[in-house]
Amino acid sequence: MPHTKDQLPDALYGAAQVRELDARLIAAGTPGFELMQRAAHATWRALVRQWPAATELTVLAGHGNNAGDGYLVAAMAQRAGWQVRVLAVGEPQRLQGDAAQAHAEAVAEGVAVQGWQARSELRGVILDALLGTGLNGDVREPYLSAIKTINASGLPVTAVDIPSGLCADTGHVLGVAVQADLTVTFIGLKIGQFTGDAADHVGSLLFNDLQASADIYRDMPVIARRLSPANLPRLAARAPAAHKGHFGHVLLIGGDHGFGGAILLSTETALRSGAGMVSLATRPEHVPAALTRVPEAMALGTSSANQLMGLLEKVSVLVVGPGLGQASWGRALLSAAANAGLPQVWDADALNLLASGFVDLPKDCVITPHPGEAARLLGVGTAEVQADRPAAALALSKKYTAVVVLKGAGSLIAHPDGRLALCHQGHPAMATAGLGDVLAGLTGALLAQGMDGFDAACLAVWLHANAGIQQGKFGRGLAASDLIPAIRQLLEEQAPCLK
Repeated sequence: MPHTKDQLPDALYGAAQVRELDARLIAAGTPGFELMQRAAHATWRALVRQWPAATELTVLAGHGNNAGDGYLVAAMAQRAGWQVRVLAVGEPQRLQGDAAQAHAEAVAEGVAVQGWQARSELRGVILDALLGTGLNGDVREPYLSAIKTINASGLPVTAVDIPSGLCADTGHVLGVAVQADLTVTFIGLKIGQFTGDAADHVGSLLFNDLQASADIYRDMPVIARRLSPANLPRLAARAPAAHKGHFGHVLLIGGDHGFGGAILLSTETALRSGAGMVSLATRPEHVPAALTRVPEAMALGTSSANQLMGLLEKVSVLVVGPGLGQASWGRALLSAAANAGLPQVWDADALNLLASGFVDLPKDCVITPHPGEAARLLGVGTAEVQADRPAAALALSKKYTAVVVLKGAGSLIAHPDGRLALCHQGHPAMATAGLGDVLAGLTGALLAQGMDGFDAACLAVWLHANAGIQQGKFGRGLAASDLIPAIRQLLEEQAPCLK
């Protein structure tokens, strides 16, 4: 059955796993060519729904099963009276098995099949049936030039299964990748369709399981779970006699000279996300602003780590790093936090100091690096992190024995036991300063209310991303503080305070 992007399954697989699922379907009695026909029908129906006024189709075909899907769609369009051309980038004589049968069907229907050339003209809707999920290594000629021509055409583009050139396992562009407006994918969702470069290439995503039964998926381990309202961790409703002591006491530490705003954003978010009590340890110069902005928080002007000691005995969760800096003041406060024996969220300069070897990460920590911070923590380049974000998130989680939120397009939440969750929501208006400070405060508040680190991180990332979508509808100029009331609203919708 078909699914839109908002109705997708939760399970995310790798390319090899989806090929195994395909093989299971065939072994269970569905001929390969029938599966190809189902995929082609799903693609054709989606294409017509997306562009109902279109009457012309140009298919760019390679020489694998992905091309077979394309030849069958071409035959369907021909029968529907469209003007159809197939530009064969992969030589048709190299087609084998089901793909060769699909090519023969297209030719029998009268579809014009021409060899692709750099000067070939593209017209109508473009169907990318070039490379599929089996690509290893960077795209090479003639596919390189064909993909560049598609992207430069300005025409509507549908990708079969995955945009050619996008790695199904990582979401990394292998040199160049088709920028599709619509992708129709089959049998199992690929993790690479949701993270890294995927957002710039997949477009609208439609999933069709090709009538696979539940038995086909049994015992197939998933690489990750896609976060959705149906599977989010939930805060329990509050008892009528509840009081502030039931919902934790968060202490937020940060805000060196020149960085006071970051820790105030985290503090306000923690308060508005349901923490029972909130305290703030920051430079004394920032206390008046804190009392003005968040009078409900207990603000401690902190000049040295010694001033923290009494407070550390009274709180239940720490959020450390927003605006912390890497000078002696921040180092001293981070060292005190690391020895506190409390669940903690580390962000920003706390992570940079961790990467430098200055301090060890305590147990029960959630760390929230962006790709640059993740690279420093792993001792690699940022490009290496972005080339395989799932692997980087899991590596960080194992190295530091912590729950890791690898931020960015298609944020990933990794647990040391190998669990991996993915949040593909968000909005480009969120590309602004302070969003990480909000996420850190939100995560701390959820920990304080009794969630474990993985659940708190999953819920926080989803709330943060969807608040960004809500506020991003107003366009550019989104401020990090705009997310705070939206997060509160979404949290109440997702987990009402009262039964």
